[in-house]
Amino acid sequence: MTHTPEPFTPGFKREDNNDMIPVGLVRAMFALAFLTLALVGFATLTGRAPAAIPDNGAIVQEWHLRLVAGTAQAVTVQAADGMHIDRLDHGGFVTVVQNGLQTARHRYGVDATLPLRIVAYENGRLSAIDDHTNYRVELDVFGPDNKAAFERLLTTLNN
Repeated sequence: MTHTPEPFTPGFKREDNNDMIPVGLVRAMFALAFLTLALVGFATLTGRAPAAIPDNGAIVQEWHLRLVAGTAQAVTVQAADGMHIDRLDHGGFVTVVQNGLQTARHRYGVDATLPLRIVAYENGRLSAIDDHTNYRVELDVFGPDNKAAFERLLTTLNN
């Protein structure tokens, strides 16, 4: 006599009828999500100022750049007057900033070719600020290599 195994039927419980994920943990996950949503909603409705934006220090220098989209990874960097600074076929972080800027400008209906302001502060911070939308990127918080990518562009612009 041959024995044919029964087909596997997935279920929410193991063979010993113990829950695979404890019910208390599932409730805690939903409670955390609800609490987060409630806190964010409260802060938004009461007009609480954003707390993650660092204090502005004294501005040492600022530049105006245009980041023009190319292919998926390419970006062309120009000065505000249209002077060509660099074309990056694999722009890396510069492309990421350009994509975020393009998304923000599309959302607000702002011309994508307007310049972006790069600001160097006395304390060493470097920020990319779009005066036409609420887009702002603190360039130094993404690591020294990403900040250096913009510093190289600014060095080229200064020469």
